[in-house]
Amino acid sequence: MTLTDTFLLVVIIATLLFMPSAGRAQDVEWLSEVITPPADWPPPAHELRNLLQTADGQAIQSREQWEQERVRLRDAWLEFLGPMPTPPALEAVVLRSEVLDGITRMLFEYNGEPGIRVQAYVLKPRDLISGTRPGIVALHPTTDLTIEAIAGVQGDEDEHTGLALAQAGFVVVCPRCFLWQDVDSLDEAVEQHRRRHPDTLGMMKMLYDAQRGVELLLAQPDVDPERIGGFGHSLGAKELLYLMAFDDRVRAGVASEGGVAFESTNWDAPWYLGPACREPDFLRDHHELLALAAPRPLLIIGGESGPGAADGRRTWPYIAAAHSVYSLYESPPRLGLLNHGQGHPLTEDAFARSVEWLSHYLGD
Repeated sequence: MTLTDTFLLVVIIATLLFMPSAGRAQDVEWLSEVITPPADWPPPAHELRNLLQTADGQAIQSREQWEQERVRLRDAWLEFLGPMPTPPALEAVVLRSEVLDGITRMLFEYNGEPGIRVQAYVLKPRDLISGTRPGIVALHPTTDLTIEAIAGVQGDEDEHTGLALAQAGFVVVCPRCFLWQDVDSLDEAVEQHRRRHPDTLGMMKMLYDAQRGVELLLAQPDVDPERIGGFGHSLGAKELLYLMAFDDRVRAGVASEGGVAFESTNWDAPWYLGPACREPDFLRDHHELLALAAPRPLLIIGGESGPGAADGRRTWPYIAAAHSVYSLYESPPRLGLLNHGQGHPLTEDAFARSVEWLSHYLGD
């Protein structure tokens, strides 16, 4: 099956799933296969804190108790990540617009943080359904083409995931990561950020900018604000993990090969969390972010092994730990791992499953 064939398949899936929900299954048919850990999943590199226990050792036995702990945990993470300024008005303008086959693609410029204009593509289906529809923030991976690739302007067809999501029936916003915003290198981007915000990590800047992408999505009159989702691969998956944890407006997400475990990838890079996350006495870990996303549906995609592969069986301890929190809300937990086992690149089948996941959980 070619990627074009895959795109046609996901359009059919999305068209069916965006129809009125009477008689629809509550979950994707394959949920059990992604929420059931394998028998041989390895232990984490270090012990993960019990999420159902408060800082002073008290057991958490109810959803209400977890909600209190969630506030404390969220605040602890935000203190570590550092402050960002109050977002200004978007003041978005369209720089150019073009009509593709069934899609309108517009390049927007808008206010990111105060005094900084940033760009994002907005892609809209023209005639799949009437009225409002679900929206997706699609976060691009590490590539010098940035939004040009994910929006289908340049690059190989398998990089055009934002365009494919629009072809599947979503309104899609593809914002540019700050690491490629008017700079010549990643180090220059980090240096500029630190001059503006010396107490704020690069990952917080990425979260802030992804949330501005949500704002741009919500500014589109044909987007249903109750059906906002997110998708990201590689670097974009890292951003998606944080966006799901800290922005409750995002109701479902797919994070492909971002690397949940600190040890799985370069979380200690200066544009992410820096060296603190490698310290043996560091108090935070990413199973906490998975728990902060509960009970919203979140699918992690892993490639298991090979160059750059960041998620796989080693991700299960984090998912299993967060299942304890998801189970306070509902059963089964809608947090799972789709391990395609083919390395870091996003496979055609995994992308089709991603679209089905987002279509299903945002289609009501």
